[in-house]
Amino acid sequence: MHLPPALKALFGWIEDNGLYIDRPDGTRIGFLFPEEALRESWTDDERQGGTNITFFAEGNANLKYWFGHARAEVLDRLCVFAKTGAEGSMAALWLAPDGTQKIVHLGSGSGSVTVCVLADDALDFLRLLAIGYDEICWGGELGSPPPRKGEFVVHPNAAYQQWVRSRFATTIPEVGTEIVRHPEDMHIEDAADPFNRWVSANCA
Repeated sequence: MHLPPALKALFGWIEDNGLYIDRPDGTRIGFLFPEEALRESWTDDERQGGTNITFFAEGNANLKYWFGHARAEVLDRLCVFAKTGAEGSMAALWLAPDGTQKIVHLGSGSGSVTVCVLADDALDFLRLLAIGYDEICWGGELGSPPPRKGEFVVHPNAAYQQWVRSRFATTIPEVGTEIVRHPEDMHIEDAADPFNRWVSANCA
C-alpha cells in the first residue's frame, strides 16, 4: 500500500495553507477550510466551506471494532485517513484483491450506512470533494448536485476548487455519482460495488 501522489499533494496544500491543528498527543488533523471561519459562517440556513471532512493518519488500529474481528489478512488491506461524517464514518485506502488500490467509504452504521468505493484513484477523490456536498458520507445524496437554494446551503470552497482545477488540469463533476458508481448501503444482497461485496465476505 502506498500514499498516492494526489493525496500527498493535497496534504501539502493543507499544510501550506495552515489548515491543520496538532493535538497534544502529536496527531495532526487537517481540513479543507479554516475551522473557525466555517463555524462562524454556520447558521440554520447555510454555511461556507464546501465539503466538511477531516484528515488524520489513523491506519487500521480501530477497524477491528468495525469488522468485528482483528484478522490481519483483512485489516491490513485498509488504511483509514479521513473522517467523512460527524457521526464517525471514514474514508480509507483499500488494497483490492486484484492488487489495485482504491479509496473506499466505511459508514459508521449509527448514521451513514454507505459502504462502497468512493474513487478508483486519488485524483477522482479530490474531484469528489470539490463538488461541495455538506458531507460525502450520505450515499443517497450523491446522485444530485448539492442544494444551492431552498434547503440548507453549503457554499463551495472556491480556494480548494481552484487548486484542484489548476494543480491537476482537471474538471469538477456536477454530481458525485460521476465518480462514485455504486453508493450502496451495507449488508445488502447482490451488491454491485466491489468493496461492498468484499466487506460482506469479510465481516464477522
